[in-house]
Amino acid sequence: MALLEIKNLTVKFGGLTAVDNLDMTVSEGTIHSLIGPNGAGKTTVFNAITGVVRPHSGSISLNGVDLTHVKPHRIIEFGVSRTFQSVVVFKYLTVLENLYIGYHRAVKLNLFEEFLPEKRKAATWEMYLKALQIADFLGLKSRLLSYAGSIPYMAQKLVEIGRALMSEPKIVLLDEPAAGLTDTETEQMKEIIRHIKEEMKITVLLVEHDMEVVMNLSDTVTVMDFGKKISEGRPEVVKNDKEVIKAYLGENEDA
Repeated sequence: MALLEIKNLTVKFGGLTAVDNLDMTVSEGTIHSLIGPNGAGKTTVFNAITGVVRPHSGSISLNGVDLTHVKPHRIIEFGVSRTFQSVVVFKYLTVLENLYIGYHRAVKLNLFEEFLPEKRKAATWEMYLKALQIADFLGLKSRLLSYAGSIPYMAQKLVEIGRALMSEPKIVLLDEPAAGLTDTETEQMKEIIRHIKEEMKITVLLVEHDMEVVMNLSDTVTVMDFGKKISEGRPEVVKNDKEVIKAYLGENEDA
């Protein structure tokens, strides 16, 4: 069943067309990878989905709800969360506090209830239990009281993913989660992404340059080049597509 639908999406920055008439459907319960050379427009697609940039034309919908003109701070209310190319953590807050930040969508206290100690205590306890669950899932329980800026790079990436998962999203957008990781850490990250799909039942839209990660994890792969979709399908089909090979390796003029 279609969860995220992008139709005829075009994003322009002045005279530059970053995304050109893109159609893409992400099915519920899948890992869908969006790949392409540097500058292909992948992160711009993420930014359009999350409302950071406004499309010139086209539409973006989640479960049939049009998100195209929803303000960025409200996108999370519809079940979309994300990470970024460069790790974004609050360095001088603890890991636990970083996770708490991701939970604000799920807090159900109104203004009156904020002043009722028993209500506030119950909401805080609920948030704490959720953070423990996420930390255990990601192997972060021993680091909960550490400052996020003092822990290793891999752990910081997991904190960012954990913050995204705290909002209980329908779909999580992961922007190059394996970038900068060692081979061992990359294998750990692959398992975590699998578990997000299989255990947490959250759909994953993945941008990643590590093709081994993409081919091992993805149910569907969409390939972009210069803002356009040039291929889409199962990983084993896409990797043998002549247009994809040409986009990544270039074309031999003597051929």
